[in-house]
Amino acid sequence: MAILSLRKWAKELKQQTLVVYFAARDPRTPWPVRLLALLVAAYALSPIDLIPDFIPVLGYLDDLILVPLGLVLVLRLVPRQVMLDAREKAAAAADRPVSRAMAIVIVATWVVAIGGIGLWLWQVFNPR
Repeated sequence: MAILSLRKWAKELKQQTLVVYFAARDPRTPWPVRLLALLVAAYALSPIDLIPDFIPVLGYLDDLILVPLGLVLVLRLVPRQVMLDAREKAAAAADRPVSRAMAIVIVATWVVAIGGIGLWLWQVFNPR
């Protein structure tokens, strides 16, 4: 019984992430909310976590706390009509197959971002 409700919750979380993604792409959404929505959707869909999942307890806390809180915040800030349109698009997109190419793009984006930050930190702390 608990496994079924957990699966239902996970499916709902994925659906809400799609809604946030589509709301972020809508030009009617204010740009600060769009930026926040893109960050939340990217983090939720990314295979790379702020706290790695192999760390006991803490590894899953970010997924169980940060993602839902980010989703709730974005869902409250997005205009109502944009949210309705985004829900329609998310419902249609949920029936489509998963894109492995997009997964590669997301991982590559995270690698480049982390590499850029690492290079910047290296230059800051190791002046010539």
